[in-house]
Amino acid sequence: MSNLAAMSLNVKSPKESFTVMNELVLPNDTNTLNNLMGGRLLHWMDIAAAISAQKHCNRIVVTASVDNVSFKQPIKLGDVITIEAKVTRAFNTSVEVRLDVWAENIPSGTRAKSNEAYYTFVAVDQSARTIPVPELKPETPEEIELYEGALRRRQLRLVLAGKMQPNDALELKALFAKN
Repeated sequence: MSNLAAMSLNVKSPKESFTVMNELVLPNDTNTLNNLMGGRLLHWMDIAAAISAQKHCNRIVVTASVDNVSFKQPIKLGDVITIEAKVTRAFNTSVEVRLDVWAENIPSGTRAKSNEAYYTFVAVDQSARTIPVPELKPETPEEIELYEGALRRRQLRLVLAGKMQPNDALELKALFAKN
């Protein structure tokens, strides 16, 4: 196999990692107000995001970070949750996954977006050592926009985690620089 053919096998599109997960909100998933507990939703989101990341990496992945997750409205007992996850960008050994969460009340026929978030995963081998991940090639305008914004989101995560100095976050600085 030529080097070019081998390289093309190591490039994936976001649709290859697309994952949909559904859950029914049962009494054990709710608080005393019959709303879905936030921790339960974060757990389900982590599972969906990990499946998406594994599809992209074809490897074991571990959660490295979870960006800010806000709850736009309560999710009620009996609602069906749909979590959509897709890799938005691949870095050297990590991938960023975008999640969109929908809550649907089937009897009333209502469906509303409840949450969105970004999770970051690192690919590891059987000895838990980080390993390179395939490149990501966005195809649609939305995928390109998410891909381009991923570097800023990554730099913000690294600055907040103390792993990058704010002065080194050039993508973030560009947002605030005067022309």
